[in-house]
Amino acid sequence: MRRPTRTVAVTIAAVTTAAAAAALLPALSSAAAGAAPTCSVLYTVTNQWDAGFQGNVVITNTGAPTTSWDLSFSFANGQKVTQGWNATWAQSGTTVHATSMSYNGAIATGGTVSAGFLGSWSGKNAIPIGFTLNGAACAQVGEPTETPPSTPVTPPTTPTPTVPPTTPPTTPPTGDSAPPKLHVAGNKLVDSTGKQVVLHGVNRSGTEFACAQGKGIFDGPVDDAAIDAIKSWKGVTAVRVPLNEDCWEGLSYVPSADGGANYIAAITGWVDRLVAHGITPIVELHWSHGTYTGNSAGCTDVNATCQKPMPDAQYAIPFWTSVANTFKSNTSIVFDLFNEPYPDRATSTSDQAWSCWRDGGTCPGIGYQVAGMQDMLDAVRGTGAQNVVLMGGLAYSNDLTGWPAHEPTDPTGNLAAAVHVYNFNSCANSSCWDSQLAPVAAKVPLVAGEIGENTCAHSFTDSFMSWLDSHQLSYLGWTWNTWDCSSGPSLISSYDGTATNYGLGLKNHLASLG
Repeated sequence: MRRPTRTVAVTIAAVTTAAAAAALLPALSSAAAGAAPTCSVLYTVTNQWDAGFQGNVVITNTGAPTTSWDLSFSFANGQKVTQGWNATWAQSGTTVHATSMSYNGAIATGGTVSAGFLGSWSGKNAIPIGFTLNGAACAQVGEPTETPPSTPVTPPTTPTPTVPPTTPPTTPPTGDSAPPKLHVAGNKLVDSTGKQVVLHGVNRSGTEFACAQGKGIFDGPVDDAAIDAIKSWKGVTAVRVPLNEDCWEGLSYVPSADGGANYIAAITGWVDRLVAHGITPIVELHWSHGTYTGNSAGCTDVNATCQKPMPDAQYAIPFWTSVANTFKSNTSIVFDLFNEPYPDRATSTSDQAWSCWRDGGTCPGIGYQVAGMQDMLDAVRGTGAQNVVLMGGLAYSNDLTGWPAHEPTDPTGNLAAAVHVYNFNSCANSSCWDSQLAPVAAKVPLVAGEIGENTCAHSFTDSFMSWLDSHQLSYLGWTWNTWDCSSGPSLISSYDGTATNYGLGLKNHLASLG
C-alpha cells in the first residue's frame, strides 16, 4: 500500500548576533555560542508515514569557503536516521552528524549543498535543534509556540497594515539541474532535494554488439550533434547505454581497437557527453559470457555474442566492479544490472528461476556458475557506489511477479525494478499491468527500460505510455537506431531525429506531456 504523504517545510534562518544565537541554541559549546552564525539551513520533511519519514537539509554557507564539512544537529523526540545520501550519516543518542562526500565537500561562500535521509519516529516528529556547521552555529527559528496569552487580547479598532518582510523568506528547493543526482525514496526516484524524477527517453543500441562482431564500437554517430538530435524530441531526459561484457574486459577475440581500454574510453566519453547535455545515462549489461544451448538459446557461442539467460559469475562480477568504479562519482548515472534475464526458460519451476535470478550459483539448465542479482549488486556496492540500480525480472524482464519476494538486500536502499514491455510479450495489456506491475510500483520505483512494438505502428505503445503516465512511472523507447521498423522497433529513419511511424508515437506523446 502506498504511504501517505505529508510535506512540511521549516526554514532555519541565520541570526546575526551571538546573543540571539545563544538564546536559541543553549546547548552549544561556548566556542560555538560566541561566534557569529556561519550557515543557514533549510530543513524539510518531504514525506512522512506511520513510523517513518524522509528528511532533507539544504545548507547555505555564509562563512569562509569549506573543503569539507560536518553538519550536526539533535533530534528532540527520539527520531533515528536509518539511511541517507549525499553525506555520510551517523547518529549517537540524539545527536546526528552528516559529513561531506568526496564530491561535495567544497562549499563556496554563499554556496549551497543538500543531503537527505530516511528516519523513524513515533509520537511526535518535531524539527531538530542545535544545527552547527564544522562546529559553528547555524541559528534556528523553531516551531511557533502555542501557549495562550495570560490576558485576553483586545482586537485593534482599526486594521493593522501588514508590513512585508525586509528579506524574502527562504523557499524549498526547486530541484537539481539536469541531469539530477538520483536516489530512491520509498517507491519514487528523487533528486538531491527530494523532488520526484520521472525519466523519459530512448535506448541507443549498438555498443552491445558491434564490438563483438568486428564492426567498431558504435552503430551510428554519438557526437554532440547526435545528442542534440535526440534532445530535439521534446521531453527526452534519459538514454540507455547497452554494454558488452567481453568488450569491456578486452577478451582476445575482440579486435583491440574495439575492446579493453579503447572500449572503456569510448563508452566513458559517450556517457560523459550525455551528462554534459543534461541527459541521464542508464548503463546496462546486455550481452554476456557463458555457453548456453538450452531452451530459447540465442547462440551456442561461449562469447558475448547474444543474450544469455543469466550472466557468468567469472566475468560479470569483475565487469560490474570495473563499471561501478568508473562511474560511481556521479549519481546522475543509473546502473541496470542485466538486460533481459530468462532463467525461467532453463529451469523447471518458477521458484528455481527466481532463486537463480537472485542468488546465482549452480542453476538448473545453465552450465556455468551464474552471477545472481545479489552478487552483482554486492560487486557494485563494494566499490562504494551509491548509484541507483535497476533489476529486470524473468521472461526477458517482462515478468515481475516474484520480484518483491526475491528483492536483493541493498545497504543504500537505492534499488529499483525494471520491466520490458512489447506488444508480443505475455504481460501486454492493462489487466496484466494492473495485477503484476502496479503492486511492484507501489513498493519500489519501476522503470520501463524498454517499450515498443514490432509493427511500425504505435497504438500499443500509446496505450502503455498512458498507463505508465497514470502511475507516474519512467519509460524509454527501443531504439534510437535507423533500422527497418517493420522488422523491429526502430524509432528513427535518420540520425537527425526523423521519426519512423512507430517513433512518432513516442515523440508526439512526450511532446504532449509539456
